[in-house]
Formats: sequence, structure tokens, C-alpha cells
Amino acid sequence: MFISEKLEKARKYEKEESVKIDKSERPVYHMYTPVGWMNDPNGFSVFDGTCHLFFQYHPYSTQWGPMHWGHYTTKDFIQWKIQPCAMAPDMEYDKDGCFSGTALEWRGQHVLMYTSVKETLCPNGEKITRQTQSIAIGDGVNYLKYSGNPVIKADLLPKGNSQVDFRDPKIWKDENGFWAVIGTKDYEGCGQLALFHSENLTQWEFVKILDESKDEYGKMWECPDFFQLEGRQVLIVSPQFMRADGKEFHNGNNSIYFIGDYDKETMEWKRDKPFLIDYGLDFYAPETIEYTDGRRIMIGWLQNWDNYLLPDGYCWSGMMTIPRELSIQNGRLIQNPVRELEKYRGNRQTYIDYVLSAENGKITLKNIEGRCLDITVTLTKQDFENFNIYLAAGDSYETVIRYDRHRGIITTDRTCCGMWKDLLTERNLKLEKEDLEQVTLRILLDKNSIELFVNHGKYVMSTLIYTPATAKDIYFETDGNAIFTVEKYDILEQI
Repeated sequence: MFISEKLEKARKYEKEESVKIDKSERPVYHMYTPVGWMNDPNGFSVFDGTCHLFFQYHPYSTQWGPMHWGHYTTKDFIQWKIQPCAMAPDMEYDKDGCFSGTALEWRGQHVLMYTSVKETLCPNGEKITRQTQSIAIGDGVNYLKYSGNPVIKADLLPKGNSQVDFRDPKIWKDENGFWAVIGTKDYEGCGQLALFHSENLTQWEFVKILDESKDEYGKMWECPDFFQLEGRQVLIVSPQFMRADGKEFHNGNNSIYFIGDYDKETMEWKRDKPFLIDYGLDFYAPETIEYTDGRRIMIGWLQNWDNYLLPDGYCWSGMMTIPRELSIQNGRLIQNPVRELEKYRGNRQTYIDYVLSAENGKITLKNIEGRCLDITVTLTKQDFENFNIYLAAGDSYETVIRYDRHRGIITTDRTCCGMWKDLLTERNLKLEKEDLEQVTLRILLDKNSIELFVNHGKYVMSTLIYTPATAKDIYFETDGNAIFTVEKYDILEQI
């Protein structure tokens, strides 16, 4: 198969440079970029019995640049094997970037659909950008871009829709053929999702505008995902330029979901109200897969565009969340770490109904420490105003999870995690009344991140912390009286 000069260069660079990075910098059980920059997950799919995950990739620096597609595979969602860079911006129609997209298996081949980006400089000095959709077909390692690319152009959209913001196709197949939903903007600059149909992957027709923001939930809707789950239909989008709405949505880039119903024959989609997917500081552009055993699994970019955090001197930037199993309960999307993580747990330590009072001050519990942990804290009796857990603590470092019982607010605070820049350090989550009687906090702690799953996955908060590995103490504190249970496991690098 033909390998372009640009792609060969990227493959050679990542192979040579990735091995130079100190392993002690890397997370233990989260997927990360081999070298350079990583953002959105792409092409999350099963091909030939193996799970593939691609990602937005600029190998040559830790800043966003001309987008490539990096590539990993996994058999269990915990151990990831790097594959050679899958795509580079090496065609005239995608010379300025291979942006986000998705993938599927068809007739023994792996089909990638992505946004191809081309910028043209006009004689008058004006720069014109066009985003189109293209496909590449491969064998799980090497991919050949279709000679008839791009296969979907913005001129198929209704009159007045943006020719520039037209990206991030979600592709799927059913008994009626191939479908793609793509983010775009209407004539007023508000986000829309355009639905397309094809019989053969190469010839597409516009069907309808499936949904639209109407300026209620941000502007451009990036990285849409649209799938069935437990008899309902779920739409995930990542809106740009949202404004805060209480504690449910924050300013800037969000990732939200709608649960509703979809009639495949009439293509009618009716949705309920939206919710935030992740209430933490670092989460964007999630993508899901229907795995071979029927589970719907989601992974997201563990970073934030507007609040970029990276220590000086690092040669890599970007990691993904733990893959999460999705379900629906009482109209909410429930997220929990993939069950495969349990195979990597060891050194179990428990404390049942431990009694803590304000007079004890900040306390540690024997064998409850470390930086690669799966730890669950369940508050069984709450006679206090505030309960705090200090993670990755030591010397002057700590990241705090605070629970304000009377206000029903959980806060993650990384002010003292070791940051040198004036970035956003706190984010809040407000619990619903029915969640207050018993609060369960499951914390996945890795070298560079904290993922907090509240009340069995009803809420999630993801936060980067690049804290020195020597800071591994965990403290508990309350201003009243608390009875709580702790179940801790170390996450082992090998099983």
C-alpha cells in the first residue's frame, strides 16, 4: 500500500522520539499520546475482533498543529498498543488537516470517515477554509484514502449553512444503508447536525437537519455521537462557546447529552432536556462504541481547550479518560469504569464504618495511600457540614475533593497540585435531593489525573493534576462527625 512521504515522516518521528520520554512521566492505566499533541478520540471501533482507537495528533510539538490521526489498539480497554500513525495531511483536499471522525467495519475492511481541511489563499490575500468529509479504507494498520475524496461537501447542505464549520462525522450502518451525522452551523452561526445517507459509502445525499442548538446550548456542536441504548436514543455533542447555567453547564467548551426517541423510518428525533456528561475541569469530545458483547463504551479527551495544563519541559501532551460503560437510569446517563479494570486491581484494603470527628483533624488511614488507585469512599452517616478528601498530598501538594452537605455541592480543587500558571483550579457539582442520603465517591487516581464517579456513576468529574509522584498521601477531614467506609485497590501495571 502507498505510504506518503508525510506519513512516513510522522511514523519515523513517533517511533524514534516516543522511546526517549521518561516512563515515570506517563500515566499507568490511561491511554496517552506517544509524543507531541493529542486531542479528540477518533474512529473508536471494532475491526477484525480488535478494538481500535485513533486520535487527533500532531507528533512534532506539544501544541495543536496540522492534524494527523494517531492510532492505538486494545483487547481490554486498559492496555493499549501503539500502532503506526494512520493518516497524515498529505492530499490536496486535506493538506491543512485530517480532523475528527469515526470508523466502521465493512466487508472485511476498516473504513475511516474524517473531516478533510483545505485552506486557500486568494489573490487579494483573503484565506478561504473549506471542511469536507473524506474516507480512507485499510487493513487495521495501513489506510488508503479514496480516490474520489471528498465524498461529502458542504454544498449539499441547505442554503445559508456554513461552508467553513462542517466537521466531525459520526458514521454507522443499519438495514437501510449508511448514515452520517455531521456538525455544522446555520446562517445565524448556531450549531446544527446534518443527517446524510449512502448506499455505498462514496455517494451521499443530504436527508435533513436532525437537530439544532438554536443558540440555547452553545454555538458549533462538535463531535456528535448518536446511538441506541436500552431502548432509548442518545445524542452526545460537544458545544463550543457555552455560557454557564447554574452548576449544570460551565463557560466555554462543554460535552452534553440528550436522551430521547428516534424513528428510523421517518428520521424523527425527539429529545429530553440536556445534561452535562462530565462536571470536572478536563473533559471534551467523547466518542462511543458498541462493543462485541453489547456494551456501549465511551472514551473522552482528558483535557480542556480553554484551560490548558502541561508542565514545562514535557514532550507529550494529551491523554484519554478511562473507558466508561454507559447505561440509563431514571432519565440520566450512568457512567462507570470498564469492568476490565478490576483485573488490574490488587492489595485490597478496607475500613468499615470508620468514625471520624472534627477533633481528629486531618487523618490518614494505614495502607490508604498511593498514586495509582481505585478507591471508593461511602458516607454512611453524615452529621457535618463539610467532608474533605486530600489526594496526591505531600510537602506543599494536594488536590481536594470537598463535599458541602448542606448545599449538596461537591468540589474538586487542584489549586495546590503543583501548577505554576494562573489557571482555573475549581469546579463544582450540585447533587439532586435524592442523592444526598448516602453519597458514594469512587476515585480513580493515576499519576496525572483524578476521575471521580459519584453515586455509582450518576455524575463524573475528571481533572488533570501533574503532581510529583512523591506526593502520595491521602487525608480525610470533617468539621462534624462522619462515619464512612473505604475500599481501596492499587492498580497494578502488570497482571
